[in-house]
Amino acid sequence: QVQLVEAGGGSVQAGGSLRLSCAVSGIRLSSFCMGWFRQAPGKEREGVAQIDYEGGTSYSDSVKGRFTISRDNAKSTMYLQMNSLKSEDTAMYHCAAASTCNWNILIRSTYRGQGTQVTVSS
Repeated sequence: QVQLVEAGGGSVQAGGSLRLSCAVSGIRLSSFCMGWFRQAPGKEREGVAQIDYEGGTSYSDSVKGRFTISRDNAKSTMYLQMNSLKSEDTAMYHCAAASTCNWNILIRSTYRGQGTQVTVSS
């Protein structure tokens, strides 16, 4: 059974930082492209960051320079370090695993967690 479980969300003031984690079981982390997407109420899913098998990363323009994605295959865990948070970063954040690093595939992957809420107050 594949499980992805996020943790680390919370409420912070603008300019603050949070570190999200995603614990993965049931699949080999190193065999998948891993990523994070978010969804705010009334808005579509937005791919935020992804990391490929070799550690190559890509980010949405909205978070580039502020967020850092990383993975620890030995611990089967992925992380998202979020700095300089803005009110527009407020959303439910989900981690996902996909067969390829493609934003449309990532945000529609059936391998995803339930999400962790991030709320940024200005």
